[in-house]
Amino acid sequence: MIYGKMWTVVRPTVGIPLIIGAVAVGSFSVHYAILTHTTWVSAFLEGGAKTATASAPAAPTAPMKK
Repeated sequence: MIYGKMWTVVRPTVGIPLIIGAVAVGSFSVHYAILTHTTWVSAFLEGGAKTATASAPAAPTAPMKK
């Protein structure tokens, strides 16, 4: 383990919850920033109006020759 000596300074009972807590706080802050600074995420989560896509008209076919 690369950081094996770290546990001689910080107890695992303190260090592991701190690491997990830091990851959780970082994740929540990123998600909160995305929700508050974009318009499409909140519209998606609220089930915003669906836009109909225009389909391309079929190309006319030439009559088959016998």
